[in-house]
Amino acid sequence: MNEKIAVIGSGLIGRAWAISFARAGYAVEMTDIDPDNLNQSVQTLKGSLSDLAKHDLLNDQDINTVAARISPQESVAAALDGATYVQENTAEVLEIKKQVYAELDGMAAPETVIGSSTSGLMASLFTEELKGRHRCLVAHPINPPHLVPAVELCPAPWTDKAAMDTTATIMENAGHKTIRMEREIDGFIVNRMQIALLHEAFRLVDGGYASCEDVDRAIKDGLSHRWSFIGPFETGDLNAPNGIRDYCTKFGELIERVGRSQTENTDFRGPLLDILEAQRRELLPADQLADRAAWRDRRLMALAVHKKHAANTLGD
Repeated sequence: MNEKIAVIGSGLIGRAWAISFARAGYAVEMTDIDPDNLNQSVQTLKGSLSDLAKHDLLNDQDINTVAARISPQESVAAALDGATYVQENTAEVLEIKKQVYAELDGMAAPETVIGSSTSGLMASLFTEELKGRHRCLVAHPINPPHLVPAVELCPAPWTDKAAMDTTATIMENAGHKTIRMEREIDGFIVNRMQIALLHEAFRLVDGGYASCEDVDRAIKDGLSHRWSFIGPFETGDLNAPNGIRDYCTKFGELIERVGRSQTENTDFRGPLLDILEAQRRELLPADQLADRAAWRDRRLMALAVHKKHAANTLGD
């Protein structure tokens, strides 16, 4: 594959994107405003590739082959030169996004598509004044993108269908599952779903119904088992003999009743936060956070291996 992708920003998300694209055969040129961060990221990448190789997640390629496709570039212009697609991963600050996108739009070739990894800033907020705004969109990953396949593609009102199509093709070639939004909304899809669940988790702990450990257990040892391969609508469709209409009819009163009790947000930045922090630090001391994050990534690798095997043997 001769196509080149530019990765702007070499932090956690930028590195993960670089791995994802390089693993698929793309030439990746990664840059960062801080040369030291860039050089450190290149070294960190090698350890990540080693972990992926141990779990057979490099598509039968060796570490050196994949690593050789990722090149650091201190110049943004050099990284953009000849790139089909740009994945931007700069700070989640609107004014910074506007500045970065003005630079990228001015330097990238007219046909180059520019996607942002932003978690919550709609593309319309930082691309409206650009000459090439039609080729800009949000391509929001679920962290970490080299282990979690879903990516949200969210257009601004002026984003061309061709830009969405190009991005979708690149992402799917890299093994990603695209969530193609028709129009933008604050928080996109994944974070809106996650935040709705988080608010209910806050309410349950704040009301004294359960500890944060037990709320977590309800997800990790309960709902997530089926959510790892089917979503809420398919869950409902399969949880009643005659499908989703049957499900909504049978459980409609419960859904409405509970929904009415979930309209008030809890102040999760006040005393509740002290409770949550105390409970979490008792379960996981602060000096073990990094080790636990590494454990999480290993579990995600194991899940990726399982889902790959299951898709091959049981069907997707």
